[in-house]
Amino acid sequence: MVQDISRRTLLRYSVFGIGAAAVLGLAGCAPGGSGAPAATPGGGTATDFTFSSWSLSEEAAKPAIESALTSFRQAEGIGIDTVAYPYNDYLNQLTLQVRGGQFAGAAQLDVAWLSALAALGKLTDLSAFTQGKGYTDAALGAGKSDGKQLGLPWTIGAVGLIGNAELFDRAGASLTPATIEEFEDGLRALKGIGVIPYAASTKAAQLKDIVVWMQTFGSPIVDGDESAIGDEASIKAVEWYKKLYDEGLIAPDVDRAAARTLFAQGATALYDDAPVGKSAVLSQSPDASLSDKMIPIARPVLKAGQTPQHVLWGHLVVVVDGEGAQTAADFASWLTSDTAQSETYFTALGLPPTTDAALSSDAVTSNAFVEAFTSSITATAKPSPLWKYPAYGQMETAIAEQVQAVLIGQAQPAAAMKSAGEAISRLL
Repeated sequence: MVQDISRRTLLRYSVFGIGAAAVLGLAGCAPGGSGAPAATPGGGTATDFTFSSWSLSEEAAKPAIESALTSFRQAEGIGIDTVAYPYNDYLNQLTLQVRGGQFAGAAQLDVAWLSALAALGKLTDLSAFTQGKGYTDAALGAGKSDGKQLGLPWTIGAVGLIGNAELFDRAGASLTPATIEEFEDGLRALKGIGVIPYAASTKAAQLKDIVVWMQTFGSPIVDGDESAIGDEASIKAVEWYKKLYDEGLIAPDVDRAAARTLFAQGATALYDDAPVGKSAVLSQSPDASLSDKMIPIARPVLKAGQTPQHVLWGHLVVVVDGEGAQTAADFASWLTSDTAQSETYFTALGLPPTTDAALSSDAVTSNAFVEAFTSSITATAKPSPLWKYPAYGQMETAIAEQVQAVLIGQAQPAAAMKSAGEAISRLL
């Protein structure tokens, strides 16, 4: 039975109440890059190791993870200790354990957290494990930091627009708006049928979503080693967001959870999410046919012909150097690239795999939603420009707070973006 902290490691692990911002601040003071050695496939006799995961603390995901661990344990004749923290506490706790030398082995990691953990200098370079595995370029890119392959991609998608095709059809709105102008026309048509057109993030907790709209308007977000927030493009993006807010095309006090609920109830026609969110929506919807109505929509662009902007989403498996690291690296490779294992994981949880072979399997290609999401959204997704900085979370908060001030009329876009840019520059 998998425990939150296994018996073998119980005495080595303790729980600290330090906030995530403080942890990221500590990471920012550590040397950049990874000081751990590179691992090589199949290096020596298999040994016991530890695996850390937030999914092991989640009822829906836990059985699939336990099954994978059991398969590898039995195949290699080894033991695997497990450590589980809830998602909201995970980075905080894992950083403390790695920094204190109390954790070694494989660990699940959100793609956004890689630089923060890499700054501690203890992640193993897994470049040798990518050869001949068939990972997609986008997936591999999500696991790179400072030119090293510090994470192997476990599931990679993106955050993009998801629409209710029935409501779009009723309003006569286009499900393929090519430009911002066409997108606005569709939102106004949707407002006419009495729904919230777009459940965009307007609560500070999720207003980091505005970053991808700033990119859509042409802001690089970071220019060299300086913040670009406050440039003309970022200001225009916030002015546009404020216009949608004032016209009632987006609503106040919406975060991801609220957006999913509104979409599940048929109260909104459009929201932003990763593929993993679909199950959460369907679980709370009274509409038994909603699954068939959910359509991924490529984000509109400012001018026809430009590339739609989407931010990567996903999970990596990293290896922290120390006892069992070599076998942990073999496990990370098997877990993320073995086609049969990837198909099993996808079937259980609907999380997109990361290799061409798995993506081409019947299990994936028969899922119309994931296929459409992959081709229209994930195909052009990139990591956020802020993720390469350990203090990226504080940077996103600085942007979110200023954008929210604009939405509720407490600040003007130009002044707010100037303040956000200055706050980010101090953190770079």
